[in-house]
Amino acid sequence: MPDTVSLLQVRDVSRHFAGVAALDRVRFDLRAGEIHALCGENGAGKSTLIKVLSGVWPHGSYDGAFFLDGREARFRSAADAERAGIAVIHQELALVPDMTVAENIHLGAEPRTPAGTINWNKVYADTERLLRDYHITVDPAALVRDLGVGQQQLVEILKALSKRSRILLLDEPTAALTDTDVDALIGIVTQLRDRGITCVYISHKLGEVFRLADRITVLRDGRTIVTLDAAATSRQEVIRHMVGREINNFFPRVRTEHGETLLEIAGLNVADPLSGRMALRDISLSVRAGEVLGVGGLMGSGRTELVMHLFGAYGVRMAGSVTYAGRPFQPRSTADAMRRGVVLVSEDRKRYGLVPGQSIGFNLSLASLGQVTRAGLINHAAEYERNQAMSAALGIKASSQDAAVSALSGGNQQKVVLGKAL
Repeated sequence: MPDTVSLLQVRDVSRHFAGVAALDRVRFDLRAGEIHALCGENGAGKSTLIKVLSGVWPHGSYDGAFFLDGREARFRSAADAERAGIAVIHQELALVPDMTVAENIHLGAEPRTPAGTINWNKVYADTERLLRDYHITVDPAALVRDLGVGQQQLVEILKALSKRSRILLLDEPTAALTDTDVDALIGIVTQLRDRGITCVYISHKLGEVFRLADRITVLRDGRTIVTLDAAATSRQEVIRHMVGREINNFFPRVRTEHGETLLEIAGLNVADPLSGRMALRDISLSVRAGEVLGVGGLMGSGRTELVMHLFGAYGVRMAGSVTYAGRPFQPRSTADAMRRGVVLVSEDRKRYGLVPGQSIGFNLSLASLGQVTRAGLINHAAEYERNQAMSAALGIKASSQDAAVSALSGGNQQKVVLGKAL
């Protein structure tokens, strides 16, 4: 039964993917006007819970119940959740790049004139009012594609507020933002709390969590572990609950022996194959055998273009050189790159990393079928054994290889992508 204090209560909600519990009798409550952080490792069930609360997983697709204003919520779709005042701000923004800020904010809910046409004057006037109310300096007539990522994230929030949402579910909203943009977003979320809007905030960045949250709930392996008052706990205690053990040395120094230079890039210039604009300019770096090299940068800085080019999937090389294992490296295709021993784990697993309608086993062996094929026929026994070994090594949680990869949680889908590359 729901209590009489909380705005929203989750009671023993379970959700299974491919026979594995992504949520296991989760209990969670949300008080009106608070910022409540959800913390947990990848695969802990955070995003799955958000999908239940926002109607993505409709009533009947999960066990248990959740209550809004004391009444059981039985959303059949995300539209039902929106009508009830629940909106989601996803890490992957749902904006139309070639539409204006005002058009995006009102998309699907445009005000109408008595004649039934869109009342554009009201669209832009209401947008200006929203921007002014939250002290956001953005031109309502600007195309979304011309905005920075931080400004686009704020537009996404205003889009939710324009629908008079009273609960905002923010799923990793700062993952791609600069420190300045993070500060701006935190300021907006704080304003929302001051205006009585309730927020659920998912983030792996505990610094943000402790700047914002009133309370923190930790999920682990799909279960609710603990709910803590943010002011009465610490990062170390939250991490201990997240991983299930005490961690005293968060970043231990591990001595490793690096081999000779394996990959070397010198003065690399790469042009976009469609527009002809220069996507990479004067890139130089080297990687030794056994070394992990981090490549940092904001969205649009060229990180993705660099690895896609090395994988033979993007760009026209205009200048510079790439040497791999002591030999010139310029793969003609992705297949050519893989034959040379270079593989890519893409940033967008749904578009580039997986075949969602196929099984876990199909996806794991897709890039290496030649290793289990003889005379044009797949040795399914050998394929199965290789896939079982990889699943065990990576800890992929599923009932069997035959389960659809689309039914896995996000963390387990990412493991399949990594397993396919390995």
